[in-house]
Amino acid sequence: MTNSFTDYKNSDVFLVIGSNPAENHPQVMRFIGMAREKRGAKVIVVDPRFTKTASKSDIYAPIRPGTDIAFLYGMMNYAIENNLYFHDYVVNYTNAAYLVAPEYTFTDGVFAGLTEKDGKFSYDTKSWQYQLDGENVKKDLTLQDPLCVFQILKKHVSRYDIKTVSNITGTPEDTYRKSCELFCSTGKPDKAGNLIYAMGITQHSYGGQNVRATAMLQLLLGNIGILGGGVNAQRGESNVQGSTDQGMLYGNYPGYLNCANATLNPTLKDYLEKETPKASYWTNRPKFFISMLKAWYGDKATKENDFCYDYLPKHDGKDHSHMAMFQAMSEGKMKGFFAWGQNPAVGGPTAKTAREALAKLEWMVSVDLFQTETATFWKRPGVNPADIKTEVFMLPAAFSYEKEGTVANSSRWIQWRWKAVEPPGQAKSDLWIGDALMRAIRKEYQSGGKFPEPILNMVWNYEPDQHGEPDIMQVAKEMNGYLVADGTTLDSFAKLKDDGSTACGVWIYTGYMFVDPVLKVPASMRRNREDKTGLGFFSKWSFAWPLNRRVVYNRCSADPAGKPWDPTRMVVSWDGTNWVNNDVPDFGFKDATTGEQIPPEISASNPFIMNVEGQGRLFAPTGMKDGPMPEHYEPIESPVNNLISKQQNNPVAAKYKGEFAKIAQTAGTEFPYIATTHRLVEHYQSGAVTRSCPMLAELMPEMFATISSNLANKIGVKPGDIVAVSSARGEIQCKVNVLPIIKTFKVQGKELELIGLPWHWGYQGLATGSTANDLTPSVGDPNTMIPEYKAFLCNIKKA
Repeated sequence: MTNSFTDYKNSDVFLVIGSNPAENHPQVMRFIGMAREKRGAKVIVVDPRFTKTASKSDIYAPIRPGTDIAFLYGMMNYAIENNLYFHDYVVNYTNAAYLVAPEYTFTDGVFAGLTEKDGKFSYDTKSWQYQLDGENVKKDLTLQDPLCVFQILKKHVSRYDIKTVSNITGTPEDTYRKSCELFCSTGKPDKAGNLIYAMGITQHSYGGQNVRATAMLQLLLGNIGILGGGVNAQRGESNVQGSTDQGMLYGNYPGYLNCANATLNPTLKDYLEKETPKASYWTNRPKFFISMLKAWYGDKATKENDFCYDYLPKHDGKDHSHMAMFQAMSEGKMKGFFAWGQNPAVGGPTAKTAREALAKLEWMVSVDLFQTETATFWKRPGVNPADIKTEVFMLPAAFSYEKEGTVANSSRWIQWRWKAVEPPGQAKSDLWIGDALMRAIRKEYQSGGKFPEPILNMVWNYEPDQHGEPDIMQVAKEMNGYLVADGTTLDSFAKLKDDGSTACGVWIYTGYMFVDPVLKVPASMRRNREDKTGLGFFSKWSFAWPLNRRVVYNRCSADPAGKPWDPTRMVVSWDGTNWVNNDVPDFGFKDATTGEQIPPEISASNPFIMNVEGQGRLFAPTGMKDGPMPEHYEPIESPVNNLISKQQNNPVAAKYKGEFAKIAQTAGTEFPYIATTHRLVEHYQSGAVTRSCPMLAELMPEMFATISSNLANKIGVKPGDIVAVSSARGEIQCKVNVLPIIKTFKVQGKELELIGLPWHWGYQGLATGSTANDLTPSVGDPNTMIPEYKAFLCNIKKA
């Protein structure tokens, strides 16, 4: 997320696409309301359902699930054709002028370089690269060369005219035109457009490219790095941001450092050479990585032994995402499984098959508040517990307000939360459980083992207090980073070194535990409401990574000479001698050696410091497995053929085997309707907590499917009837909800029906019901492996 919730009050137009903040992020609506009241801001909501957020919109644009790229590309085409894009921003701050290799082609939905091996498709990206003059990229600042990124983009999106987009998305032409006019009106220096998205964008077989499209639209309109603008992901939970920061994804170490590959990176030298680019702020990767090794292995990590690089767990280059993991589990290739604060028996795709896979394990540990569906899979309805051989352990955990520590929210704010009450019974904090496990494991390794050194030599100095709780402040200090010589807590990752003199567990968090010299508390514990600018920075409230920066890429808020595009929403400004800043600059503004101010023309060429180009990418020569630009494909399961090309689906989408391979055929009659999953304000995630809460269980006690009145008449049901909803994966039963929040789509001359399925139910808790994810397919995005929950085929009949 580029901006913050408190910045939303500075927006002129909101494009809420694939997100329903009124139900899922209620505080967001508070700040949207401020913008509407104080600035007269307008709201566009793009959603398959007329949601609670849509009820507060100025324009509601219904959209067929899975067609977001077409919708966003049509907006880009509209901006270019009507000269509504922010020309000066695009020329100076994006790669629009870069020339692409003449070998690059795009033909009928397929980019150059698509190859097939053993039935699997992948892209060779050589033809996606820039033209070079020596080591410099060739550019055309007039943006007229047919091989410059701008012209390639212009040609690419020209196919997405209003009529075509409406035919693909089902959005009425007049509504779509008004949406384009309103949001593209923000491509001006004195306007700010805010794009808000969530799982409705990401949970597709091209979810990564959906997000790319949101970023490209905002770059084109000059809405990145400015107050009131941004690409703003609404995270599904208050600490989802924090979990990915900590390296929970299988391809990352903490701080988004790529995992070492056991074959390609056998030595530290190999890893650093491969992972360290010649340009961008990632040239500092050795400092971040070696400081992490020092944090983990302490005195044992020396320059002579490559800082214990050999101890580090490494990747085998294979897919170890959720879906791949459960496929391996179903094949009997996994012995054990920790379900720590997750409930895949309800939350994962093809959930019925996933529950069956759990029975192939030798053992499973559930760390949770309640006995979830995952914890009790062995005694689920229809199963004889005596037939299940898996040994299951339940470790009762403390809830969020029964323990202390930080959470990182969507705004990247790392906020310390104090314990409010003691956990009940034998429930313990996650820190206590993790510490107890490690100490027990270490005890076992003391008597030998295949490779005991990484376990025995890991830094583990979080000595418990009188209540048995590990020293959380010591953990926090290790994450923050410190000087090895004297333990001094660091205030900036700019001070990290690659010589072993600094230790830091999560480089992006450096400074969050540094004591504020005025408030006398660590930065993450600050609760000062001061906002001198009145612009919503609140820089003394908590700590935003990186370096307490509230708006990332904020060099883009000023022109190349350092003059703010909009002086009333100033983030950074050059006064002719010095930088005057309302936020922490996201660029080099001061010489680290002399302390002298760096003039604006230097940073103007490098406003996106994390990219090798230093520019925003309208065209991505690296980083994406399915193309340098997005392209509309149909979901893997779709009732219509692709209107824009002959390539029906993402050719490199992630697919799986066995029982997880069940897919409905396009244009088949067995499953004629579109289904999408969604959330409700009364329940949370898989419902593990909320369905065990008496008040919430009573408010929303049972599972239901929402359909249009047209479909209700067609299948002969009325509200409250029991229906059977089926897909290629199975069938569930629930009540039917008939409301005008879902309408029939008109697509390519056909009427298409939508079924909305909340996914919060299972067989445990006070309120039980069918699991929507029993129906969802195990297919996903090739970059992130996120499942395609938001668009699949099903049938519905009166039970």
